[in-house]
Amino acid sequence: MTQDLAALAKEKGIRYFMISYTDLFGAQRAKLVPAAAIADMQRDGAGFAGFATWLDMTPAHPDLFAVPDASAVVQLPWRRDVAWVAADCVMEDKHVTQAPRIVLKNAMANAAKEGLYIRTGVEAEFFLIDADGTQISDAKDNAAKPCYDQQALMRRYDVIAEICDYMLELGWGPYQNDHEDANGQFEMNWNFDDSLVTADRHSFFKFMVKSVAEKHGLRATFMPKPFPGLTGSGCHAHISVWDKDGKTNMFYDADDEMGLSAQGYNFLGGIMKHAEALAAITNPTVNSYKRINAPRTVSGATWSPNTVTWTGNNRTHMVRVPGKGRFELRLPDGAANPYLLQAVIIAAGLSGIHSKADPGKRYDIDMYQLGHTVKGAPKLPLNLLDALRAFDKDKALKAALGEDFSAAYLKLKHQEWNSYAGHFTQWERENTLDV
Repeated sequence: MTQDLAALAKEKGIRYFMISYTDLFGAQRAKLVPAAAIADMQRDGAGFAGFATWLDMTPAHPDLFAVPDASAVVQLPWRRDVAWVAADCVMEDKHVTQAPRIVLKNAMANAAKEGLYIRTGVEAEFFLIDADGTQISDAKDNAAKPCYDQQALMRRYDVIAEICDYMLELGWGPYQNDHEDANGQFEMNWNFDDSLVTADRHSFFKFMVKSVAEKHGLRATFMPKPFPGLTGSGCHAHISVWDKDGKTNMFYDADDEMGLSAQGYNFLGGIMKHAEALAAITNPTVNSYKRINAPRTVSGATWSPNTVTWTGNNRTHMVRVPGKGRFELRLPDGAANPYLLQAVIIAAGLSGIHSKADPGKRYDIDMYQLGHTVKGAPKLPLNLLDALRAFDKDKALKAALGEDFSAAYLKLKHQEWNSYAGHFTQWERENTLDV
């Protein structure tokens, strides 16, 4: 049964609901609705002007209504009189097909038609920086190899423990938190789940981390590469496919060397086949390509791919198989839209299953040291424009994600690239003033 949000408000002492949707650029948009009005909003949705957000609309478009999904409601653990609820975008009684949560739900429906249910987990990395965003917030966090630094982790105990306590309270099953490979960088892990559940939690996690950081006088950023010379923030996705009951892992084959079924290899083949186009979604900003095409960092490695290769339990490739019945996509970064990330994984994987795609040769070498010896493997895009062009050429992937979404995404992202390309930089002055 659909949860009654008005009844929930009375039971939990909720005064306001944040009805939230995520636009094409990953920005979360919300209206704050008093509990007294939530019954009407649950039925009809909260009204927005779509053009005022990153959706391909004009001021002449009708109202966009964000209809809350009551199954996704979260009472804010740090502000218990407020609840956040993910919403689906509707216009003139029809789903807005370019809206990211709808794109994901459609991709999941396509998989379900074939008896496939994708379950994923994400490793969302972020930096804790000063409130003005100019530097990391802990001046003592300056080790050359800061990964898993015990002292630096404990100096941010108040922030990390508070967030983890909230995840425990929400039933997400958090299981580890660590200082990551860059100074000021952290990662927090929780249990994998159904793709939509993971996307909703990923979306809320970003909101929660930023909110708790602000509460402590800090700022959290998921920007892929906020500091030159330091490792960027990835958002690795762990992927497996199950039957309807969630009891049989369709990727698992005990007799295979890697523990992957033929269907699992085909799904992986789809990821490899569409990788260059995939990057337009998994690495969606200009800054993203400072991470996946970075020179060696202070710590000695970028931990990011730049070539379309896969491997066993080896972190120097785009995809690794760390255990039987699943694999890890290491391409996505912190800017990835939580819903589009899941949708494009499903779309590419289903494409691979349909075409019985071969993932190609497995490489077990250190790609950072010996990548130059690999012949024929495609390189990942050098910049956002190359990624957008690759996505635009990939007719199968565009169709799988939906033509309305694909056209809207390409239009707005090309506008973003053109804005960046027209921006004059200090580098230009320093290098061409005296030409």
